[in-house]
Amino acid sequence: MARRREWTRETLAAGVRAGDTRALARAITLVENSEPLAYEVVRDLYPETGRAYTIGVTGPPGVGKSTLIGALVRHVRQQELSVGVISVDPSSPFTHGALLGDRIRLADHFLDPGVFIRSMGTRGHLGGLAESTLQAMLVLDAAGKDVIFLETVGAGQSEVEVIGVADTVLLVLMPGSGDSVQALKAGIMEIPDVIAVNKSDHPAAKTMLNEVRSILALDLERAWKPPIVLTEATRSENVEQVWEEVERHRSFLEEHGGLEERRRRNLAGEVFAVASARAKTHLEHAVRDDPELRRLLDEVQRRELDPLTAVREIMEKVFKVEDGNSPDTR
Repeated sequence: MARRREWTRETLAAGVRAGDTRALARAITLVENSEPLAYEVVRDLYPETGRAYTIGVTGPPGVGKSTLIGALVRHVRQQELSVGVISVDPSSPFTHGALLGDRIRLADHFLDPGVFIRSMGTRGHLGGLAESTLQAMLVLDAAGKDVIFLETVGAGQSEVEVIGVADTVLLVLMPGSGDSVQALKAGIMEIPDVIAVNKSDHPAAKTMLNEVRSILALDLERAWKPPIVLTEATRSENVEQVWEEVERHRSFLEEHGGLEERRRRNLAGEVFAVASARAKTHLEHAVRDDPELRRLLDEVQRRELDPLTAVREIMEKVFKVEDGNSPDTR
């Protein structure tokens, strides 16, 4: 039986730089498990990142995101570009993100050495989904992947955070799903750069395209108007057109200096998202373990103490910072 390889900081970083599949798989597992070695490796690799182009793919469950990504990967590989795919599943504590369905739909690419596919779950990560996903993307970037697809299962808060690291966001919708249009009206319209209405042979496809177009028309301030493409991912119909729109968006960003600005903003946002998640976890543990802080919560719950005064006292005790929004009335 072959002896398991023991990775060190140096050998793992070197393996990732060389695009070694085993090194990539090991580094991302370490990232998911919050292992200290993962932080060291990503720290070493970070100066070599920023070269991959990242496409976030989001939309309601069941609209065909994985199938569309599979078709896009096929198209991108024909251009001899290397690809990484991260499929994010925040609601899978039991399978740890091993999305069997996604793996089947992307199975065509598993034997292609130019494609690396990984499903990820939160695994109780301290910084949550945003942190583990960002770290995994940096690893793939450092490995020299030209294009990274980042798939999320929906458009809730955690998915919006995850998708916030993408250069171009592709929203996939499906005709006959009223929820999709409601989601657009609820403000998710600010997220996408390109929209694919999948399952174009559905009788309601044209109707949905017009509905989405009318919602987009309400946003008069945005310089980039998200194009809408009717697709049939299972037959790879109009997949090339989706990729052309992604490339057109990239050109738009580069011409207007927006790509660098977007990446700077996204990275800053990620720092705050991860810091906020960690601070929240630290705060919850501190309150749980401190009788004095628990007493403050009890007083709020009994309506003996107002919430903002409790916040001020908790912030002072846990983080040693004063909350200037709450006057000292005690």
